[in-house]
Amino acid sequence: MHDSALLSTPFHSHATATEVLAGVDLSGRRAVVTGGASGIGLETTRALAAAGAEVTAAVRDPRAAQEALRGLSLGPGSGPVGVQFLDLADLGSVDAFAKAWQGPLDILVANAGVMALPTREVTAQGWEMQLAVNHLGHFALATALHGELRASGAARLVIVSSGAHRGAPFDFEDPQFERRPYDRWAAYGQSKTADVLLAVGARRWAGDGITANALNPGWISTNLQRHVDDATMRALGAIDENGDIIPQPYYKNPGQGAATSVLLAASPLVEGVTGRYFEDNQEAPVVTADDERPGGVADHAVDTEAADRLWDYATAAVRG
Repeated sequence: MHDSALLSTPFHSHATATEVLAGVDLSGRRAVVTGGASGIGLETTRALAAAGAEVTAAVRDPRAAQEALRGLSLGPGSGPVGVQFLDLADLGSVDAFAKAWQGPLDILVANAGVMALPTREVTAQGWEMQLAVNHLGHFALATALHGELRASGAARLVIVSSGAHRGAPFDFEDPQFERRPYDRWAAYGQSKTADVLLAVGARRWAGDGITANALNPGWISTNLQRHVDDATMRALGAIDENGDIIPQPYYKNPGQGAATSVLLAASPLVEGVTGRYFEDNQEAPVVTADDERPGGVADHAVDTEAADRLWDYATAAVRG
């Protein structure tokens, strides 16, 4: 992939999700947004519903979600908003969610995530928690709903990754940190590399009318940072000595952070585009490990061989 072939859109880096979907009519389209009731997930749900889509927020705490989503479907032309329980760390929950879904699915936004868990936690399957929630749970969900996505005829899978993927190729020798020392940022970065590789691997679904793309939402202050201690946030220049966020020109609010998600989920500008990585509402260039420019997608995350190997690994993992 060469930079000259990169897809560009007229939306600037701080455009909002609402601006990106201005004039887009999603009436009759059905969407699932994991983690769709907080942070950029909430704004993704809000924008898709406002454009007329029927949106299901798939969440771990349905009661809190219903409170957060109240009123979202009341605007003129808005689609209905529903809530369903989903725990991505529990394969039984993923399976139950997929089995309960009836009819075609047009949009699946793999948005939910956990970041920088301070100690290694594992699921019932023995999976490292960040890889489980951020990647394997979403892989299990997408593959379980493959038939429903295919039935749409023009479905879109949108995977929220992170710029943190650049520093962590997928470690096929020890993906669950069973032998190497657990490092919370390496585990997070690896899970986000896996998310980009999922979009690349899903090119096998192109014949089913399903496109898949990954994105970096940018720097947004949400609940995702709840596991990051103040000392780390200070070291990153994110907060001051009083614990207050230090505004940076590249920071985004959640509505701006959701823009690239809804661009990939519903904009006609990316119709038919698949297997790519976007940030700031544009397709990002491929960069190598020694490239010091910020942004971009790491070459290890768009490697088709690694993507196919990961698809095989994830398939075997979710089948147990």
